[in-house]
Amino acid sequence: MTILGMQTVPGQKIRISVPVPGSAPCEAILLCGQKPGKTLVISAGVHGCEYVGILVAQRLRRELDLSRLCGQIILLPLVNPNGFYHAERQIMPEDGKNLNREFPGKADGTYTQRLAAGIEQYIFPEADFLIDLHSGDWVESLTPLVFFPIAAGDTVERAARDAASCLSVPLRVASTARNGLYSRAAQLGIPSLLLERGCRAAWSEAELRAELEDLYRLMAHLGMLEESAVRTTQREIRQAVYEEASCRGFWYPQVQAGAQLCAGQCLGLLTDAEGRMLCEYRAAFDGIVLYHTVILGVQEGDPLIAYGRT
Repeated sequence: MTILGMQTVPGQKIRISVPVPGSAPCEAILLCGQKPGKTLVISAGVHGCEYVGILVAQRLRRELDLSRLCGQIILLPLVNPNGFYHAERQIMPEDGKNLNREFPGKADGTYTQRLAAGIEQYIFPEADFLIDLHSGDWVESLTPLVFFPIAAGDTVERAARDAASCLSVPLRVASTARNGLYSRAAQLGIPSLLLERGCRAAWSEAELRAELEDLYRLMAHLGMLEESAVRTTQREIRQAVYEEASCRGFWYPQVQAGAQLCAGQCLGLLTDAEGRMLCEYRAAFDGIVLYHTVILGVQEGDPLIAYGRT
């Protein structure tokens, strides 16, 4: 089998380059199993300060026993290296854009747009399944969860939901997003997930072990490991609200990630520098807090809090 011009060699790890129009290529690692099977794409570090996924990608690269693997993994271990080394929140320093807002990309656009175009052109066609690893960055608190697409047709939705149910996170969230890495892959017919674990630019050994175990569970579900797939108890969030700042101000969250909500409960307050109330955010229904911003100063349009219900 040939992937990106490289002949797969059973049992080997091969460094490959993903072409980016008009720029240096993006690094990827091809992990070749001993037996034929599906191709799983795992991406990490789309946002450079989301560390759990980045560290787990490193660990998987070192530890995966390829003699047990059926198929192959295309690992994008650090999609945004400059964002990582410069500790940039969500954006790519090359042009100040958020890669997860730029798919399908433009081959003649800015660097981020060209990177998105390269990933779509060269990585997506190889994938049978894709999972994108994220965290809460240093400005967010979140409860572990997995997003699955519901705007890409019933076949993709069923395959993605079924895979999500194998993961150990307590929440799976239906998403109608279309322009992120995983959601664009779903639009192209590739079952895909976005996994969130870790927040506030922190990580723990327990989080790394849980995330790595989830990747092994996904491989088992896809038939890439000769193990029985695991099912877990999850709550499925079918409706979610994503509140944004109505103007610049001081943000005071009144609830914590994972907290149960009652309709009408105060979620947070936005004030001016003198403490005058600008906006009070309240829950539209009973539900659960998915994540919220922890920084004090916010700009108009910044994400503040997300909550959902089954």
